[in-house]
Amino acid sequence: MRDEGIALGFETTRGGTRGGRSPRGALLNWANKMTVKRIRKNSASEMLVLTTVGRKTGAVRETPVRWFPGGDGTWLIVASANGAQANPAWYYNLAAHPDVTVDVEGRTVEVTAAQLAGAERDEAWKQITTTAARFAGYQRKTDRELPILRLTPRAAD
Repeated sequence: MRDEGIALGFETTRGGTRGGRSPRGALLNWANKMTVKRIRKNSASEMLVLTTVGRKTGAVRETPVRWFPGGDGTWLIVASANGAQANPAWYYNLAAHPDVTVDVEGRTVEVTAAQLAGAERDEAWKQITTTAARFAGYQRKTDRELPILRLTPRAAD
Protein backbone atom coordinates (compact mmCIF):
# COMPACT_ATOMS: atom_id res chain seq x y z
CA MET A 1 0.00 0.00 0.00
CA ARG A 2 1.31 3.45 -0.92
CA ASP A 3 1.80 6.04 1.83
CA GLU A 4 -0.24 9.21 1.48
CA GLY A 5 1.90 11.90 -0.12
CA ILE A 6 4.04 9.44 -2.12
CA ALA A 7 4.23 10.10 -5.84
CA LEU A 8 2.65 7.60 -8.22
CA GLY A 9 5.27 5.18 -9.58
CA PHE A 10 7.62 5.79 -6.64
CA GLU A 11 7.97 2.88 -4.25
CA THR A 12 9.37 3.76 -0.87
CA THR A 13 11.88 1.43 0.72
CA ARG A 14 11.51 1.02 4.45
CA GLY A 15 14.41 1.47 6.81
CA GLY A 16 16.27 -1.55 8.13
CA THR A 17 16.93 -2.94 11.57
CA ARG A 18 20.69 -2.44 11.44
CA GLY A 19 23.17 -0.20 9.73
CA GLY A 20 25.99 2.27 10.00
CA ARG A 21 25.69 5.67 11.59
CA SER A 22 23.65 8.10 9.53
CA PRO A 23 25.67 11.22 8.73
CA ARG A 24 24.25 14.32 10.48
CA GLY A 25 25.05 17.44 12.44
CA ALA A 26 26.60 20.87 12.04
CA LEU A 27 29.88 19.55 10.63
CA LEU A 28 28.02 17.61 7.93
CA ASN A 29 25.92 20.67 7.07
CA TRP A 30 29.08 22.78 6.68
CA ALA A 31 30.79 20.06 4.60
CA ASN A 32 27.73 19.75 2.36
CA LYS A 33 27.69 23.53 1.74
CA MET A 34 31.37 23.45 0.77
CA THR A 35 30.81 20.42 -1.47
CA VAL A 36 27.85 22.11 -3.19
CA LYS A 37 30.06 25.12 -3.99
CA ARG A 38 32.81 22.84 -5.34
CA ILE A 39 30.36 20.88 -7.52
CA ARG A 40 28.96 24.05 -9.04
CA LYS A 41 32.49 25.24 -9.91
CA ASN A 42 33.64 21.92 -11.41
CA SER A 43 31.54 20.74 -14.34
CA ALA A 44 33.52 17.48 -14.55
CA SER A 45 32.50 16.31 -11.07
CA GLU A 46 31.10 12.84 -10.32
CA MET A 47 28.76 14.62 -7.92
CA LEU A 48 25.56 16.54 -8.48
CA VAL A 49 23.58 18.94 -6.34
CA LEU A 50 20.12 17.54 -5.71
CA THR A 51 17.62 20.29 -4.85
CA THR A 52 14.51 18.90 -3.16
CA VAL A 53 11.52 20.29 -1.29
CA GLY A 54 11.08 19.05 2.27
CA ARG A 55 8.07 16.75 2.53
CA LYS A 56 7.17 18.07 5.98
CA THR A 57 8.59 21.62 6.00
CA GLY A 58 8.33 22.62 2.34
CA ALA A 59 11.85 24.07 2.71
CA VAL A 60 14.29 23.89 -0.20
CA ARG A 61 17.15 21.48 0.52
CA GLU A 62 20.42 21.06 -1.40
CA THR A 63 22.32 17.80 -1.08
CA PRO A 64 25.51 16.69 -2.83
CA VAL A 65 25.08 13.17 -4.23
CA ARG A 66 27.33 10.87 -6.30
CA TRP A 67 25.83 10.14 -9.70
CA PHE A 68 26.26 7.43 -12.33
CA PRO A 69 25.25 7.48 -16.00
CA GLY A 70 21.76 6.07 -16.41
CA GLY A 71 21.63 5.99 -20.22
CA ASP A 72 19.61 8.21 -22.53
CA GLY A 73 20.75 11.37 -20.73
CA THR A 74 19.60 10.24 -17.28
CA TRP A 75 21.48 10.02 -13.99
CA LEU A 76 21.37 7.30 -11.33
CA ILE A 77 21.75 8.06 -7.63
CA VAL A 78 21.74 5.77 -4.58
CA ALA A 79 20.04 6.58 -1.27
CA SER A 80 22.86 4.92 0.66
CA ALA A 81 23.31 7.26 3.67
CA ASN A 82 26.66 5.53 4.25
CA GLY A 83 24.84 2.24 4.85
CA ALA A 84 22.74 3.65 7.68
CA GLN A 85 19.71 1.86 9.08
CA ALA A 86 17.40 4.59 7.75
CA ASN A 87 17.06 6.10 4.30
CA PRO A 88 18.35 9.67 3.94
CA ALA A 89 15.80 12.47 4.33
CA TRP A 90 16.25 13.52 0.70
CA TYR A 91 14.90 10.11 -0.38
CA TYR A 92 11.57 10.79 1.34
CA ASN A 93 11.54 14.33 -0.06
CA LEU A 94 11.86 12.83 -3.56
CA ALA A 95 9.09 10.33 -2.84
CA ALA A 96 6.77 13.18 -1.89
CA HIS A 97 7.95 15.62 -4.58
CA PRO A 98 9.73 13.76 -7.43
CA ASP A 99 9.96 16.81 -9.74
CA VAL A 100 13.21 18.47 -8.64
CA THR A 101 16.31 20.13 -10.06
CA VAL A 102 19.90 19.01 -10.20
CA ASP A 103 23.07 20.98 -10.82
CA VAL A 104 25.23 18.61 -12.84
CA GLU A 105 27.98 18.98 -15.40
CA GLY A 106 27.88 22.77 -15.15
CA ARG A 107 24.15 23.21 -15.74
CA THR A 108 20.86 23.19 -13.85
CA VAL A 109 18.39 20.58 -15.10
CA GLU A 110 14.75 19.96 -14.14
CA VAL A 111 14.29 16.24 -13.58
CA THR A 112 11.77 13.70 -12.37
CA ALA A 113 12.93 10.99 -9.97
CA ALA A 114 11.73 7.39 -10.21
CA GLN A 115 12.84 4.42 -8.15
CA LEU A 116 14.23 1.39 -9.96
CA ALA A 117 13.00 -2.11 -9.17
CA GLY A 118 13.52 -5.69 -10.31
CA ALA A 119 15.88 -6.46 -13.18
CA GLU A 120 16.34 -2.77 -13.98
CA ARG A 121 17.56 -2.14 -10.43
CA ASP A 122 19.78 -5.24 -10.49
CA GLU A 123 21.48 -4.09 -13.70
CA ALA A 124 22.00 -0.57 -12.34
CA TRP A 125 23.36 -1.96 -9.05
CA LYS A 126 25.94 -4.04 -10.92
CA GLN A 127 27.04 -0.96 -12.87
CA ILE A 128 27.23 1.17 -9.72
CA THR A 129 29.20 -1.32 -7.64
CA THR A 130 31.59 -2.02 -10.51
CA THR A 131 32.27 1.72 -10.83
CA ALA A 132 32.31 2.53 -7.09
CA ALA A 133 32.91 -0.54 -4.92
CA ARG A 134 32.26 1.41 -1.71
CA PHE A 135 28.52 1.22 -2.44
CA ALA A 136 28.67 -2.57 -2.02
CA GLY A 137 30.22 -1.87 1.39
CA TYR A 138 27.34 0.44 2.27
CA GLN A 139 24.91 -2.36 1.38
CA ARG A 140 26.78 -4.83 3.63
CA LYS A 141 26.37 -2.45 6.61
CA THR A 142 22.57 -2.51 6.50
CA ASP A 143 19.71 -4.93 5.97
CA ARG A 144 17.62 -2.43 3.98
CA GLU A 145 17.85 -2.52 0.20
CA LEU A 146 19.58 0.68 -0.89
CA PRO A 147 17.17 2.53 -3.20
CA ILE A 148 18.43 3.44 -6.66
CA LEU A 149 16.74 6.37 -8.36
CA ARG A 150 16.79 7.46 -11.98
CA LEU A 151 16.71 11.20 -12.61
CA THR A 152 15.17 11.90 -16.01
CA PRO A 153 15.23 15.40 -17.54
CA ARG A 154 11.77 16.87 -17.99
CA ALA A 155 10.77 18.28 -21.35
CA ALA A 156 10.91 22.07 -21.57
CA ASP A 157 7.47 23.70 -21.70
